[in-house]
Amino acid sequence: MNAAELFHQFITGIQQTTLLEFIAVFAGIGSVWFSRKENILVYPVGLLNTIIYIYISINGKLFGEASVNFYYTVMSIYGWILWSKKDSIKHEIVLHITYSTKKEWIQHLLFFAAFYTAIYFSLTWLKNTFAPGAIPWADAFASATAYTGMWLMAKKKVESWIWWIATNIASIPLYFIKGYVFTSVQFLILLILAVAGLIEWMKKTKQVQTQ
Repeated sequence: MNAAELFHQFITGIQQTTLLEFIAVFAGIGSVWFSRKENILVYPVGLLNTIIYIYISINGKLFGEASVNFYYTVMSIYGWILWSKKDSIKHEIVLHITYSTKKEWIQHLLFFAAFYTAIYFSLTWLKNTFAPGAIPWADAFASATAYTGMWLMAKKKVESWIWWIATNIASIPLYFIKGYVFTSVQFLILLILAVAGLIEWMKKTKQVQTQ
């Protein structure tokens, strides 16, 4: 595919983008912006994004992404609760941004590997039955990294942004190939925000350590 064909596909994809997808995309960008700022609005805004994408993904036979967004929805509620907790005496936020220990890193990798394996084989089976549009290895990678990133985001771990970066890199071509061009653009923007989020959370952690 040359540059002209790529540009034509992009314009056609934008023209075919539904209102729901536009709303979901802007909500997704807003959610990542708030998470970068460690603002609790990350969760209510994020819920708007995930609920819409559950519908979009199922409609487009992107079952891996549908499962991710269902998981996002559940974890958004969980994260909202964790981020909102305050000390009963000082009434200060209990959860703070921290780095993961080596032991936690091993847990993260095992968590990723378990979900990648489960999603890959599930999508392989679905592809052979009623989801021919599935791309098992790519869907599984994008989904498993997202599962891991969301879990760590709820715990305010700096490393969550590394997993988000991996998710966004995998999702840009995945959604573009399947015709969700505006969503693909969203992931490009989210990739930039994820890099910025990683840098910002690293700075915040360093500031806390030097106090």
